[in-house]
Amino acid sequence: MGSQVSKQVDRRKAIHTEKKTLSDLKSSGEEYPGSDYHPADRKNWMGGLNPEKVHINQIVWPGTHDSATNKIGVPLVTRPFAQCQSLSIYNQLVKGTRVLDIRVQENRRVCHGILVTYSIDVVIKDVKKFLSETQSEIIILEIRTEFGHEDPPEFEKYLEEQLGEFLIPQDDHVFGKTIAELLPKRIICVWKPRKSPQPKAGSPLWSAGFLKDNWINTDLPSTKFDGNLKHLSEHPPVTSRKYFYRVENTVTPVADNPVLCVKPVTRRIHGYARLFIAQCFAKGCADRIQVFSTDFIDEDFVDACVGLTHARIEGKA
Repeated sequence: MGSQVSKQVDRRKAIHTEKKTLSDLKSSGEEYPGSDYHPADRKNWMGGLNPEKVHINQIVWPGTHDSATNKIGVPLVTRPFAQCQSLSIYNQLVKGTRVLDIRVQENRRVCHGILVTYSIDVVIKDVKKFLSETQSEIIILEIRTEFGHEDPPEFEKYLEEQLGEFLIPQDDHVFGKTIAELLPKRIICVWKPRKSPQPKAGSPLWSAGFLKDNWINTDLPSTKFDGNLKHLSEHPPVTSRKYFYRVENTVTPVADNPVLCVKPVTRRIHGYARLFIAQCFAKGCADRIQVFSTDFIDEDFVDACVGLTHARIEGKA
């Protein structure tokens, strides 16, 4: 018992130290090219940047982590342990989100670990509603079979039937094209099954290798922040690679810590998105940042990504 108490005391000290490290680093500044830019209309921010000028590999894509968890589990009982977003898929897109991270199980219901929520049909309906109300917004829709679950039967066929008119086919050349060159297609759908065959080149869906990341399972904010910088720096610049690379500005509850609810844990890093981008410039890897995701997305996170995108288009970054 005593050793367990001592371990928790040490853990709290480590968290306090890491929070202070990031807080102190913030004094070095959060400015970077485009940091003062705010889109006039977040719902249509890509359209506001001129689709004929915006190349896909110039975009810093604001994304959400575990996107479809706003109604997961039982409110006040299990939901706090798995909820990573408070907004519906539609409202995330309206706020400016352009990368969605969806986990499914065998029966096409969205899940996070052992907890389940609504059907994938709800996600598809929200995506279609958003697309019907906008003209030039491109979405990266990642759908994967959750760990420990089987692939939903005939799911690739289902996605093609539901989204076919919007799907941008899997093609390396997409990265160098402008938004205008891809329209009226609007969705890059990355399907990551566990056992089923991966989508092939030319398919309406994209295979797992086109959206990469380095998941760091920690609740320590500075450890995650530094790890994200390290992994990002190991990739080529966005202009010379043929895949999307995601950095997640999140920390995760871990089993040996008494705080297991998502929100109070992920808050430890949530406010440091702009600092991360500024540090990318300081460390010489700002030309690598591309997909940037968060829990509980807000307007400032979206603006941080859109601002850097704007600076790239204007040749200032």
